Amino acid sequence: MALHQYSLKVQWEGNRGSGTSSYQAYKRDFTVQHPNKTEILGSADPAYLGDVSRWSPEDLMVAAASACHKLWYLHLCAVNKIIVLSYVDQAIGYMEDVDPKKRGHITQIILRPHVELSAESDQPLAAALHEKAHHECMIANSVNFPIICEASFSVTAAK
Repeated sequence: MALHQYSLKVQWEGNRGSGTSSYQAYKRDFTVQHPNKTEILGSADPAYLGDVSRWSPEDLMVAAASACHKLWYLHLCAVNKIIVLSYVDQAIGYMEDVDPKKRGHITQIILRPHVELSAESDQPLAAALHEKAHHECMIANSVNFPIICEASFSVTAAK
């Protein structure tokens, strides 16, 4: 068993001069930093007074689920001789904040990848590999809500 560690720094950038003296007094802005990676500009969801132009934790959760599934899917396609020419996911996450015990929580993420395959690829196998990718994905294995995959495909004829 291998133990993997992921270290980064999240730094709040929202002190307007009086810190958190009131709910309205501070910005929710933060940065995610790592010495070898591009900085991520983050904030709260706009519903919680965040900056709409920055990534919210909810956005990042949906992105993590989509990216993890995609990486596993591409790996499985490569080892099964399925040639993926493009992969675009229009993922969407749903959050509910009416439960006073949970405050806000993601209720589901729906992945909607459109996969372009080469003509010689086995499309039924390509479709089946999404289920295997879901079971391999460490994000899907780490959350307590469903991640649903609604894949679509197109086939590009050989030139």
